[in-house]
Amino acid sequence: MSHKPILRYTTNQRTNHWLVAILFFMASLSGMALFHPALFWLSNLFGGGPWTRILHPFMGALMFLLFMGLVIRFWRANFFIANDRLWLKRVGRVIRNEEEGVPPIGKYNPGQKLLFWTLLACMLVLLLSGVVIWRVYFSAYFGITVIRMAMLLHALAGFVLVLSIIVHIYAGIWIKGSVNAMLHGWVSHAWAKKHHGLWYREVTRDEAPDSRVTKKG
Repeated sequence: MSHKPILRYTTNQRTNHWLVAILFFMASLSGMALFHPALFWLSNLFGGGPWTRILHPFMGALMFLLFMGLVIRFWRANFFIANDRLWLKRVGRVIRNEEEGVPPIGKYNPGQKLLFWTLLACMLVLLLSGVVIWRVYFSAYFGITVIRMAMLLHALAGFVLVLSIIVHIYAGIWIKGSVNAMLHGWVSHAWAKKHHGLWYREVTRDEAPDSRVTKKG
């Protein structure tokens, strides 16, 4: 077996990911500054209140566009398969780092897939509700009831998005090698075979059976 690392993410994919991450933090901080008076001091990071109000929707729109670049690249890999259901039933073993009896999975595990679709749903809600409450350009076309509902949905979607990203960061740090893959693009054969067995077979064309499929949990 070759000891050459396996390419998991290209330079373009990693750049796209980190641009989305940067814009997420900027949009989150500016959004929190606008959300509650106690957090308005965060507006100083963006040049004060007026500039925060101007920049926030543009940062959010750009974040959505770049995120759609990730969606186009990875949506097929985030469909659920039969092994994902079995993996979820045995997720306790995964958490304890006991891989015996856990079925092999594709490029992304079920937790990552759930996160992917949650992020997409939140992004869509944020975009649509953001358009409604974007006063300079669009709010005049909507009634006050619609605007208030959009503000509530915007806040809820933002809250869920922030929590999801916290989980994403924690999981990336917890699974050793994941952050390095997004920084440098490469993973070892051992890492790929342990955490993403089906994807490992696909990229290496290794047809050897995986004992974890047949063993009972």
